[in-house]
This record gives sequence, structure tokens and C-alpha cells, in this order.
Amino acid sequence: MAQEKFRVGLTPGFLGEDGKVRFKDVGLDLLDNESHIEYTFIATERPYVPPDEIGGLDAFIALGGKYPRETFEKVDRLTLIARHGVGYDNVDLQAATEADVMIAIAPSGVRRPVAEGIIGLMFALSKNFFAYDRATRAGTWREGLETGVDLIGRTLGSVGLGNIGTEVFRLLQPFGMRFLTFDPYVSPEVAKSLNVEVVDLPTVMGESDYVCVTCPLTDETRGLIGEKEFALMKPTAFFINTARGPIVDQRVLTQVLKEKRIRAAGIDVFEEEPVDPNEPLLKLDNVVVSPHAIALTEECYRDIGRLNCQKAIQVSRGEIPDNVVNSEVLEKKSFQEKLAKYREGA
Repeated sequence: MAQEKFRVGLTPGFLGEDGKVRFKDVGLDLLDNESHIEYTFIATERPYVPPDEIGGLDAFIALGGKYPRETFEKVDRLTLIARHGVGYDNVDLQAATEADVMIAIAPSGVRRPVAEGIIGLMFALSKNFFAYDRATRAGTWREGLETGVDLIGRTLGSVGLGNIGTEVFRLLQPFGMRFLTFDPYVSPEVAKSLNVEVVDLPTVMGESDYVCVTCPLTDETRGLIGEKEFALMKPTAFFINTARGPIVDQRVLTQVLKEKRIRAAGIDVFEEEPVDPNEPLLKLDNVVVSPHAIALTEECYRDIGRLNCQKAIQVSRGEIPDNVVNSEVLEKKSFQEKLAKYREGA
């Protein structure tokens, strides 16, 4: 009797309107090379990914979608959800653990793309790229336009010194800036190697010319930056958030920008996504926005895609992949028995 195939599912966001994969490379050739693996694209994410779409899968590669407790109801076969990125705030980790499902992320795949995106926003804001573009199209020449600023001699403060924050500081080493970070869990050795001063949050907010948010969304960081924190910022400072919207009080940020209490902001993430086109923040001319897309590069899709396909292959052999965020599932006997069945069939 033929061995049952190891089934991998992918979210429909990988497909274009023509039904074909819309990215140059997401690692599917790795799965094609494994004769014991087959893959499919689920039909819909509905408001959330439903159990009937993933119940017959062994592994699931998630470009988007929400995974509340309902997703995992009566799901016995599924063993892995590999997130396309580093965020997992859209997954009920407790429910996944109860269902013996690993949730894995791919931090190395987003490190460079997000860091470059942050630096790109720093340049766009500092040099008034978008304001100058609008002025030129409106027939206004350079006289009377607000001047830009250089990075040299300025202070960059990062809320978080993890995967993304360290890469931002590494790339900006030649720019002659002062570096600050607030991160209760930072390694002093890592900070020292990057010439970063570890300080408290008020110091980051008050002394930085650029404040960028790079920490994950957790119960600890939700609503971390609000009225009190924005009140500390210089009127000439720039604020950048490419992490998660709910870390920042968006209503307060909008008011701060409207009253020009800081110079400008670059925002890639919002409290509610997709963002409402009528969101007041979008009506301001001193903010540059993007649709949670700052890291969407060919290289990002390639690197994360290949990492996640490799994770699925590892699970098909009964192996545990890297970067499992609900590590407590690994200690469960029922999970270990599930994983052992793949080893027996390998």
C-alpha cells in the first residue's frame, strides 16, 4: 500500500488573479523535489482561516490570514504553521499548542528588507522627497520650500534591539549618528558591538531625532507609545513604525502630527488592517504611509518562502524546525507522538 503523501497548504495570497504564483521564487521547487510531499493552495481565508481548509494538511505556509481558536477546532493532523515573516499576533498560540501545532517564524528572511525600508523612510522624511514631489507637480519650484536635514550628527533611537533593530544600526554605522535603544531584554554585548547606548524609553523618545519602532507586538508592548511618550519628542523629530500598529496609539499620533508637535512620520502598519481609506492619519501631508508592505521585495519572498518550505520538509521527516514560537508544544507527549509518525514514514 502506497505511503500517504505529506500535504502542505499555502494561503491564496500567493496566487495572482490568473491563478498562478505571483512571486518570482517562494521555494516551491524545494517541495517539488520531494516525492513524498504534495502541496495545494487553500480556496479562501474568509474572516479567518477555517478548520475545514487546513484539517487535512500536515503543514501550512501562511502569507496572511487570521488564526483564532476556531481555526484549530478538531484539527488533528496539522503539525506546522509557518508564518511568512516574524509577526504572530494573528495566531492564537494557546489554541495552536492545545492542538499540537507548531507556529514557526522566519526572522532572517525579513531582517534586511525591513531594515532597508526603515532607512528608506528616514531618507524620504529627512530629504522631503514626497513633499518635494508634490510641490514640483503643482508647479512650485524650490524657493520657499522647507529644507531637509542630513543624518550625520543626528540621534537614532530604536524601540527594540532584536532582529530588525540590530540590522538597522549595523547598516547605519558609516553615517556618523548617535545610537540609542530601549529594550529590557537586550544583550549588552550586542548593543556594545553596534555602538548603541541602552537607555530607558523616555530617553529614546526625548533625545532622538529619529524614533523607530522595531519591537514585536506583545501584551507588554501593546499601547507602549502614547500621549506621554510623544510629548517627550523634539518638534524636529521623525517617528517611524514598521513593527505593528497597536504598539502605538494611532489617535494620539494623528493629533501629534496634525498639531505639528513632531516634524513628520513614516508609517507602514496600522491599528486596524487593511486601514480605512477615511482614516484621519491618511489625510495629513506630514506622514508617509504604506500598506504594511515595506518589506515586500523579491528577495524577501524568496528567502522566507525557501525557509518555510524547508521547515515543511523537516517536519515531514519528523524533525523540529527553527524558530518555533510556542516552544511549550514541543514538550507535549501527544505532539511528540504526532511527530514520531512522520519519522516512521520517512
